[in-house]
This record gives sequence, C-alpha cells and structure tokens, in this order.
Amino acid sequence: MTRKITPEWEALLFELDRRREIALASSGPERIAREHKYGRSTARERIAKISDPGSFLEIGTFVTTPTEDGSLLASTFVCGVCEIDGRPVAIGAEDYSVEGGGTGVHLARYKGGWGGFVEEFALGYKIPLVMLINGVGGSVILQDQIGYPELQSANPTYPMFELLDHVPVLAAVLGPTAGSSAARAHISHFSVMTSDNGCLFAGGPPVVKQALGLDIDKFALGGVAIHTRASGLIDNQAENEDEALAQVKQVLAYLPDNVSARPSTRSEWQANDQEDLLTIVSPTLRRAYDVHALVRCLVDQDTFFEIAPDYGRSLRTGFARIEGHTIGILASDARFVAGSLEVQSSLKQAKFVELCDRFHIPIAYLVDVPGFLVGPKAEEAGVLKFGAMALRAIQQAKVPVITVQVRRSYGLGGVATGSRNPMSIRFVWPSAAWGDMPIEGGVEAAFRGQLDAAPPELRAALKAELTKRFEEQTSIWRAIENFGAEEMIDPRDTRKYLARLVKLAYRKTLGT
Repeated sequence: MTRKITPEWEALLFELDRRREIALASSGPERIAREHKYGRSTARERIAKISDPGSFLEIGTFVTTPTEDGSLLASTFVCGVCEIDGRPVAIGAEDYSVEGGGTGVHLARYKGGWGGFVEEFALGYKIPLVMLINGVGGSVILQDQIGYPELQSANPTYPMFELLDHVPVLAAVLGPTAGSSAARAHISHFSVMTSDNGCLFAGGPPVVKQALGLDIDKFALGGVAIHTRASGLIDNQAENEDEALAQVKQVLAYLPDNVSARPSTRSEWQANDQEDLLTIVSPTLRRAYDVHALVRCLVDQDTFFEIAPDYGRSLRTGFARIEGHTIGILASDARFVAGSLEVQSSLKQAKFVELCDRFHIPIAYLVDVPGFLVGPKAEEAGVLKFGAMALRAIQQAKVPVITVQVRRSYGLGGVATGSRNPMSIRFVWPSAAWGDMPIEGGVEAAFRGQLDAAPPELRAALKAELTKRFEEQTSIWRAIENFGAEEMIDPRDTRKYLARLVKLAYRKTLGT
C-alpha cells in the first residue's frame, strides 16, 4: 500500500530532487558534449567507469559553484566512497567542464583534491584513495567569492602527505591540469596520465606567454613525453582514459587496504618454463639480454606490471606475483647505459623501494649493474647524491630483499642492490661477477705507474698477467666457499627459492 506524502514533505522532496538534477547535470549538455568531443568524460562518468556497478555513494552532492547570474551550477569536484573489485575505496574526481574543475576555495571546507573531506575520509577509514585529476587548480572566479586575497602559506595541506604513510594513493591525470591539481598528481604512490588529453604544468601556456613571452603548445609544455621520460613526475602513460583507469585498478590489486594489512593473495596461478632462463640470459657479460623476458619468465604468468617504464630505463621496477603472492621487482637493464645506476634510476629505485616497504611487499632484485654511471655529465648531475638515496632506501627497508646476482655487481652500485636486514638474502648464479670494480679497469687504476714505466711493447703482456692474477684472487667460487653470499643456485631454481621466501614473509606477523 502506497502512503500519501504530506504537502510539507512534497515541497521539501521536490526541492531535493530539483537540486539533485542540477548536480547530476554537471555543466549542462553543451559543455558535456564538448568534453565528449575531445574524448574526455565528466567526473561522474569516470567514477562509474572505474567503480563496481551501483557501488558509488556520493558525498557533497548538493555543493554548488558560483555563477555570474546567481543560478545554481554543479560542484567542480565529485567525491564519495565506492567499491573497486569488491574493495571499498575513497574516490574524488575533478569535473573540468565545471569552472575548469577548480579547487573549491569558496567553500567552508574543501571537498578534496588539495586536502579536504575525501582525503580525511580515506585516512579515517584506512581505505585506499583514488584521485581522478583534470583541473585548473586555482580559479579567480572562485577566489572572488571569498572577498579577500588568501595568504597561500596559510592554506592547509592536511592530510595529503599523512595519507601516504597509511593508505595507497593512486592518481590518474585525464586531461589538462595545472597548479595545485598538477602537484596533487605527484603526491601519490602511483600516477598515470593519458597521452591523448593528459598534460600538466605549474602554469599553462597563457601563464608562460605572459611570464616569458614564449608561445608553446600545452603538450610540448607538459605532455606525457615530458613527465614520464624527463621529469619523472608521472609514473606511467596510457593511450586514453579507459586504459588509464584500467592501470589504476591493476596497481590497486597488488596493494593492501592500508599499512596494517598485507596484499591479498591469489589461489590460482601458472608458472612459466624455467628452462627458458638459460636462453634468455647469456653468461657472456658483454652480451645484452631482454630483462623483461627474464622477469616474465620468473613470475606467475601475465602478472608483471611495470611502473615508470620510460624513466630511468637502466632499472626496471614493477609488481608481479609468485605463486599468487605480490612481490616487488627491481631488475637491472643492461640495454641502457650498461645497467648503471644514474640519477633517474636511483630516484626511481628509492621511490619504489619505499613503496614496497610501506605496504609490506617483499622485494626481488635481479642484479646486473656495473656500478654508478661515471663521467663528467653524471658527476655534474649529482649521481652520487641521488645514488645515495637509492642505497639508503634499500639498506633501510624492513621487508625482505632477495638479491639475485644474475651477472655483474661492482662498487657502490652493487651495494645499492641488497639489504642486511635479517630476512634478506643473496642468491648467486654461476654467471655472476663482482668486486670493488671490474678487474680490467681496476688493474689499470692500481698499476698505472707500473704499466706506464714498462716498455710499450711489453705493456699488453704485463696487463694480461696482472689481470689473470687478480681474476684468480677474485673468483666468485672463493667467495662462495667463504660464505660471501648465501647460496649459489642454478638459474632454473630461482623461482623455487623466491617462492619459498616470499611465502615465509607473508606468514610473518606485521609489526614483529
């Protein structure tokens, strides 16, 4: 039986529905059509794409944006809680079609995006936060509603940085983004940007034109080529927003809800043929190999997700699974600067190791590193300064670091590939070689005076004699005989060892 609604309630519910229609209309059909023309969606459309059907519970639906004629316009920011693959997630999305998705400086309290409700909600409930970014940051129109200029140093950032210590924060840049919104993308554990529409900058082309007199295209100023290869501000690129949202879901699946939990495990998995390792990697040190093939062979089939593939390419980082358990992968890539650790790869290592350590993910490091990059450009760039950051991160990691010595490991670059915490261990392939520096270069450095004093026709023979002597002294078998590394293994047994130790790590009680 349907009960009759009283006139008083009818009036109130009518106003509620009217305002809901305004909120759900976003910026109106014309502006929405323009966004669709460029291959961009509205904030709610993006949330619907990434969340489980019917799971989005919106908060702050009836917040409005000021207009010149005083009419009601939807909010520049949409947020709430949803489920992604059955997991509760706090989510916020800037609506570029409404006043450029500008930060809600006119509100009594930010809804989110630069600190605010949705960030506090994620921190309070200890659930992951997903940010869908496409906004201009500040807006003079919204600023005008305050009636006075704000002192920027007084603006709070809580809890953007605090969140990073407690829950996964993932960001997708899905269109033009500037100012605080652009900075927000980097205040995350993982970020992805679209190549068709994504671009971000501290100040856009009009600002650059005014400040520097320079005409520049927005993609040349801050597109994916800039931020995934040069600046390192963004981890990954995607062709379009659907692919970007799919990457966010992939990374989230490897991470726990918060730092008090472990990542979930998968009961079903498939291993690859480990015999392939002997054809992928050559024991000849000067022969490069496909490190992606090496990683994919070792881990469960179709589980390796690379992070920051275009930045610091001498080191590959990403998540994978071994027998259903999440593991962090670092792997030297000798195809780029011979696998040396340079500025970009050092920064990349530090960030990724800290991410794994934060969320209790064991690390496997596949090592083939000749050391830190040398030369005047490397020194000028501060390679040792940034290399020390990579070294510090892995040496201070509390999770197990399983170092697999595939081939080379020399100098401080080698030190930055392992940890001495009690759960860490070093496995060595018979193809390995290590020391303070490569024998050939070390002999030339140590015996420069003796070699220079020798007659020219005898120098090559003297160098060969010295090299042979030190090769005998630096045999890796001597190191193994003296327990200089924990175990020499057949490459085809690597996965077996990794699986046993990763499962041991997952058995350990957190906080002990």
